[in-house]
Amino acid sequence: MTSNDVLPMYEHLAGLTGQMKTAAQAGDWTGFDKLNVQASVAAGASIGGVPALDGAKRQRKIDLIKQLMANDRAIREVTEPWMGQLDRALCAH
Repeated sequence: MTSNDVLPMYEHLAGLTGQMKTAAQAGDWTGFDKLNVQASVAAGASIGGVPALDGAKRQRKIDLIKQLMANDRAIREVTEPWMGQLDRALCAH
């Protein structure tokens, strides 16, 4: 991965996780799963590490990471209560 690849990767991931958030909030688990696979593949580009960025590019990367984290938090707000209900249902039987 080169420094020119970093921001497009994060922008793509931010878009995918935004779509995942929307799918989770709508209860579209098939769509959510497909987007999750796409996000996993896209994130795979960073396995070898991500080059450091400077200046405005660094700030943009930070902003995108914050967006990813906010999307993740919103997804967890939908999925964690549901997972707790599922766990309680499975333990009851």
